Amino acid sequence: MLRVATWNIRTGGRDAGGGDRRDLIVRVVTDLRPDVLAMQELRGFDDRALAAFAGRVGMRGHLARSWFAQPVAVLVRPPLRVLAAGRVRRPFHHAAGRVTVATDAGPLTVFGTHLNPYSGGRRRTEADWLAAAVRRTAGELVLVAGDLNTLDPAVDHTERLARLPELYRRRHLRRDGRIVDTRAVGRLLDAGLVDLWARGGSPEPDGWTVPTRQGGSEFAPTRLDYLLGTPAVAAAAGPVRVVRGGDADRASDHYPVTADLDLDPA
Repeated sequence: MLRVATWNIRTGGRDAGGGDRRDLIVRVVTDLRPDVLAMQELRGFDDRALAAFAGRVGMRGHLARSWFAQPVAVLVRPPLRVLAAGRVRRPFHHAAGRVTVATDAGPLTVFGTHLNPYSGGRRRTEADWLAAAVRRTAGELVLVAGDLNTLDPAVDHTERLARLPELYRRRHLRRDGRIVDTRAVGRLLDAGLVDLWARGGSPEPDGWTVPTRQGGSEFAPTRLDYLLGTPAVAAAAGPVRVVRGGDADRASDHYPVTADLDLDPA
């Protein structure tokens, strides 16, 4: 069994004014014990800093540097064997990393990403880049994990968007200011990926991943963090869980999202 997870840790675990949440983040990851972890918002992380963090949680990290903003990473727990690692070479606002690991059912490729927070049109373009990268990937086992900054296409968001200040509400609307922009996730679903939470079996009725007690006026309770898999990954996946409570309430403004896959290291 392999546990996969995604988590936006917010500005590298440090806040403006000096607040340091990294020990909280380490405790959450240690308790969760994922085999593969996609992490976003790694402000201040280089290869050395990522190696130090990964060592504290018993994992090995693969950093994808950002073109304009904050890096992302995919961490892997031994004895899971890494076959290949790199980044998607497109100008994402943040970044997209790719790691392939060996499983008993064949190679599993995990894309860890963080889509543009400000523009629905740019998110859609980034989703198209990801969809193309997924299509180029050999093998049937592919997972896209990360903060997609996109509202669920299957949910009516009218009431929750009305709670947000206009500055933040407009991030989730089309240019006309009325239509909710869910195109980025829609493009990935149209490319054949399956929303592992939406396929059923989750103990959370809505799956919201933001905000935590650290969150502010930027978010209404909603789902921005996703695990999307090919049909073969979806067939191997158990229920998706949003990890709430305890240290996870204070470690970031996003909650971790996790699922167990019926796969074993090869």
